[in-house]
Amino acid sequence: MRVAITHDYLNQFGGAERVLEILTDMYPDAPIYTLFYDKNALNGRFDKKIAKTSFLDRSFIRDHHRAFIPLFPLAAHSVNLGHDYDAVISNSVGFGKAMRHSRAKHIFYCNALLRYAWDPETHLKDFLPKPLYTLSRPATSAMRTWDRWTGRKADIIVSNSEYTRHRIRKFYDRDSEIIYPPVDTEFFRPDKNIEKKYYLAVGRLIPYKKFDIVVKAFNKLDLPVRIIGDGREYERLKSLATSPKIEFTGFIHDPEKLRKEYNGAKAFLFPQVEDFGLVAAESLSCGTPVIGYAEAGAKEMVTHGKNGLLFEEQTADALRSAVEKFEGLKFDPTEISLSAEKFSRKEFESKFRKIIEE
Repeated sequence: MRVAITHDYLNQFGGAERVLEILTDMYPDAPIYTLFYDKNALNGRFDKKIAKTSFLDRSFIRDHHRAFIPLFPLAAHSVNLGHDYDAVISNSVGFGKAMRHSRAKHIFYCNALLRYAWDPETHLKDFLPKPLYTLSRPATSAMRTWDRWTGRKADIIVSNSEYTRHRIRKFYDRDSEIIYPPVDTEFFRPDKNIEKKYYLAVGRLIPYKKFDIVVKAFNKLDLPVRIIGDGREYERLKSLATSPKIEFTGFIHDPEKLRKEYNGAKAFLFPQVEDFGLVAAESLSCGTPVIGYAEAGAKEMVTHGKNGLLFEEQTADALRSAVEKFEGLKFDPTEISLSAEKFSRKEFESKFRKIIEE
C-alpha cells in the first residue's frame, strides 16, 4: 500500500512532531509533504523524508511564520500529492489536512483543532499588536469557515484525546475515534537509582503554555524547579524569576537526558490547557506524578491522588497550593508508570494500523 504523510509545518519539535516520527517509523517509505521545513531547527530529523514543501518555504518565513498565517490555507492548497497514493495520513492541526490529492483514502489524525481559528483570544492576541489583532478578526472568521470545510472532507478523523474529540464534534459536526499519541513506555521507565530532587516543567516557552504560572509560584516556594525548553518567552520568563532555585536549561534534544530529567523530578508541572500533552504522559511513564490544571489533557491523564494532583484555577497561587499539598503526600512510581500504558506506542501502532488496513 502506497502511503503519504502530510504535516502542517516543520520548524519546531513538539508533540505533533513526535507523532510524526512514529508514523515515519511505521511507514518508512512514506514521503512527507509540509508547508515548510527548517532543517536546523529539527536537527535534520526528516531530511530524507521530505517530498515537497510550499511556496512559503523561505528562511525568513520559517523564522517569522506567525506573520504569514493568513497565507497558510493558500499554501496548503498549493501542495498537490497527485495520484500516486492509496492512503494519505494527515498529522495535523489544520493546514496539512488541506493538501490536495486524488483517489487516496484520507485519514486525518487531529493533534488539536486549528487554534488560530477557534481560540484567537489565546493564540493570536498574545503576539499580535492590538490594532492588528482587531483587524485580524474577519480573517479569523474566514479561517474558521475554511477549517470546518476542510475538516469535514477527510474520510476518517482520529482524535488524540476525548477533549479533541469533543471539539471536533462541536466545530466540524463529525465523530472521531480516539487514539492517544504514542509514548515509548519501554524507553521512558522509572529509574530507582536516580534521586528525585526537584520539580520539572518541559515544553516550548510560549504564552499559552503558562510557564509564567510556574515561575510566579516557585518565586514564593523555597523549592527547586527546572524549566526545560526554549521559545519567544525565554527572556521574559527569566526576568520574572526572582528565586535562585528556578533553573532554565534550554531545550534538551537527547531523549536519554530527558528521561533522566523526568526520573529526577518529584513531580511534573502541567499548568496549561493542552489537547493531550505528550511530555506529561512521558513523565507518568517514568513513574513521576503530574501536578496539572484540571482541564483537557491533564484531566484525562491524571487521577487525582493516584498518579498526581489536579488544581482547579489556572493561577500561580493555585499551583503553589497544589505543590504544598503534594509535599506531604507519597506516590508509588510503579503504579504511576502503569497508568501510562494506555498511551504506549504499541497501543498507538496497533489501533492506527487497524484503521489504515480497514
